[in-house]
Amino acid sequence: MFKRIVLFLLTNIAVMVMFSIILAILSAFGINTDPNTMGGLLVFSAVFGFLGSFISLLLSKTMALRSVGGRVIENPANQDEAWLLSTVERLAMQWNLKTPQVAIYDSPDPNAFATGARKNASLIAVSTGLMQCMTKDEVEGVLGHEMAHIGNGDMVTMTLIQGVVNTFVIFFSRIIAQIAAAQVKEQLAGLVFFVCNIVLQIVFGLLASVVVMWFSRMREYRADAGSAKFVGTGKMVAALRKLQQMHGQVENEPLPQSVNAMGISGSRDSLFSTHPSLENRIARLQQSPM
Repeated sequence: MFKRIVLFLLTNIAVMVMFSIILAILSAFGINTDPNTMGGLLVFSAVFGFLGSFISLLLSKTMALRSVGGRVIENPANQDEAWLLSTVERLAMQWNLKTPQVAIYDSPDPNAFATGARKNASLIAVSTGLMQCMTKDEVEGVLGHEMAHIGNGDMVTMTLIQGVVNTFVIFFSRIIAQIAAAQVKEQLAGLVFFVCNIVLQIVFGLLASVVVMWFSRMREYRADAGSAKFVGTGKMVAALRKLQQMHGQVENEPLPQSVNAMGISGSRDSLFSTHPSLENRIARLQQSPM
């Protein structure tokens, strides 16, 4: 928890520093960044909306490894680690990509995730719980799923979508807040603007997250299909069924928010869930012609 708090604070400090630098550079080139004008507000919103997402993406591997206490496998300590490396290497060749770093982290929760700013500089991490409770065929299905996330460029796509969503949330929140502030006495305008802006960002942010989460669920179906294509539908279905069996049997340890959407686990459908239910994912795979 302490590591996560420190990383959160450092990330936010980095965002604010970079935000100030970028606005200064844009202003130096004559680009309007004054949030009191329509054009300037759009630029302001875009910089603020995209910056946090891109910094999180660039730091994703480091933050994810430190958050879960993961260890990158450089020299395999046993046969299981050697098998993990060779399997990921083979999958990367099938996607015509450089082999991602492979890490393992200590957790009873059967899970895995992929992250990284570029396809050819990515990371796949697997929990000890996953290795202990699944057969090699089932783990191969999971690795195929995570490799599909990398091959499909899901980390960058998710960052872009989140950046666009953030931009419009900030833009429309400030415009409506400015309109509301103009309707009251000058002495209250600042307070009204502040309160309206905060409330609207929360409301619009919740509405926007429905769109982002929908895309995340669709992306999971594509990653399942990618795994089925390269390792076989049977292995991917078997992995999902094992996750069904394990649900509730071990203490769930949610992945860090920055990589949770790239994990393998998922047990229910809702507007705000990053993953479809395991039942729906299995059904979708079984209906596939592959």
